Amino acid sequence: MTTPIHLSSQLAVNVLDARSLLAAFGVLGVGVVLFAETGLLIGFFLPGDSLLFTAGLLCTGSAGPVRLSLGPLLAAAAVGALAGAQCGYLLGRRAGGALLARSSSARLHEGARRAEELLAKYGYAKAIVLARFVPVVRTVLNPMAGALQVPARTFTVWQAAGGLVWSLGLTLAGYALGSSIPDVDRYLLPIVAVIVVVSLIPLAAEVYRSRRAAKAKEARG
Repeated sequence: MTTPIHLSSQLAVNVLDARSLLAAFGVLGVGVVLFAETGLLIGFFLPGDSLLFTAGLLCTGSAGPVRLSLGPLLAAAAVGALAGAQCGYLLGRRAGGALLARSSSARLHEGARRAEELLAKYGYAKAIVLARFVPVVRTVLNPMAGALQVPARTFTVWQAAGGLVWSLGLTLAGYALGSSIPDVDRYLLPIVAVIVVVSLIPLAAEVYRSRRAAKAKEARG
């Protein structure tokens, strides 16, 4: 039975703070947050990267009083990430651009622009995988792919590949670090910052290669 104190702690949870979410909702919260972040436009602000990494740390018992089980956590992360992306795609196919038109968020519209650019520049497969590692873009690309009529089979295969690498990779990275570094809790904030920066490297590398190729083409022309 839920006590008033426990219920109040859940209601007071900070949805922007990974540790607050995990302390309140545990493994179930991971699945729900990833589903909302990747499947519903209203979830674009949720902390997917830091949530996965912090959850992995908490599986080791070295990052505070909350401890999670690795097996259920990996399952919840994978299901939430994959089901969310597929839901976003289906919403996009049915509602098209109407979903974005109803939002007044400049950040969300910027994410939509970047998502469309990724799809146009890198093709469906590469764009769908890369988008997983870019906050906001991973939220918006799924309905954009549906609205742009990306073939369902192509989208499903590549969102599953990218989703598993992203969700399981970050979780296991957190678990590995927590298992190897004593008192890792004191370094959590800078570590999470590094993870967010590293998650942008694949996209930055693609942009760099694209610009080099464009310059080389201009030089030859």
